[in-house]
Amino acid sequence: MTRIRLFLFIIAMSAPSLAAAQTMKFEEAGAMLAASCGKDIDDNCRGVNLDATRLRECLGRNQDVVSAKCKTDYPQALGAIQQRITARTSLVKLCNWELNKLCGEVRYDPVKGIQCLLDSTKKATPNCNKAISAAGYR
Repeated sequence: MTRIRLFLFIIAMSAPSLAAAQTMKFEEAGAMLAASCGKDIDDNCRGVNLDATRLRECLGRNQDVVSAKCKTDYPQALGAIQQRITARTSLVKLCNWELNKLCGEVRYDPVKGIQCLLDSTKKATPNCNKAISAAGYR
């Protein structure tokens, strides 16, 4: 029984943290990817459009020559990037009421619309506030 507990503990400690992926900023994910996979990307993925999906496919195709550090880090980094992209695309849907009622005409200007949402957080619905945080705007 002790061996099983030790094994489960080791697995739990070595698994990437979901909380870390949820709170990782674009900049942090990009820095992790550059530090861990920069050389691997240069050597094996030259000419690949650098979006999360295509980069993941390229690194996956080249698993046999990609460094161990890159193999460990790229799923977490690219997952965090994809999560932020998804959150940002759903932000307008989740904050539609706020954009229409609280932000008026500025909702058509993305920068002013985001600033209005940030300024209106006390009046915004809980779902909108969660979407703003998930998108990485605060």
